[in-house]
Amino acid sequence: MVDEIIMPPKLNNPRALLIMAAARDEFAKRGFDGARVERIARRARVNKQLVFYYYHSKRGLFQAVVSEAARSLEEALAGVAVAEGRPLARLREALDAQFEFLARNPDLVTLLMQAGRSDARPFAPAIRRLVVLLAEGQGLGEVRDDLDPHLAAAQALVLMIAYLGLESLIATSARPLGSDEPALAQRWKDAALRLVLEGVSAR
Repeated sequence: MVDEIIMPPKLNNPRALLIMAAARDEFAKRGFDGARVERIARRARVNKQLVFYYYHSKRGLFQAVVSEAARSLEEALAGVAVAEGRPLARLREALDAQFEFLARNPDLVTLLMQAGRSDARPFAPAIRRLVVLLAEGQGLGEVRDDLDPHLAAAQALVLMIAYLGLESLIATSARPLGSDEPALAQRWKDAALRLVLEGVSAR
């Protein structure tokens, strides 16, 4: 579970929320280096000094945006109902739900892929969920004993997130994939799920 972030009173007001919305869009579109506080302030209809008063620096604002994005991901995953059943079946459902949520929120993917510039660890809760399922599968003999659950969980997540962050580049780099671009995300998800499940299965 991500530690709950209690926003200071000065950040819990309409102007701060407008700044955060503008900053999320700016960082998602332009990255940390390309983002400009002036554009964020103009879009939020505040002056630049207020942005610095609330967040102290561009990096402080970025940290707040990424932390909020990480919390959104955690809340979404916590709300996913994974049916009862065998660990591998639940692993498939968990990975499917993660992919579908992130595919519907491409700006979130873009932001979270930049999280290395912040103190956030946005994918830790998602990885922990997968680790639990893999470890449970090992206990029941469904998952290979020689598997490191943490490494396998991280690799499974990378297959999903890296694709979503690089979809257009992947499509243009391999002509057969690019010709099927409208259906490529679904094909990628299905193939990635098969690859993970067959790779971890003890059978």
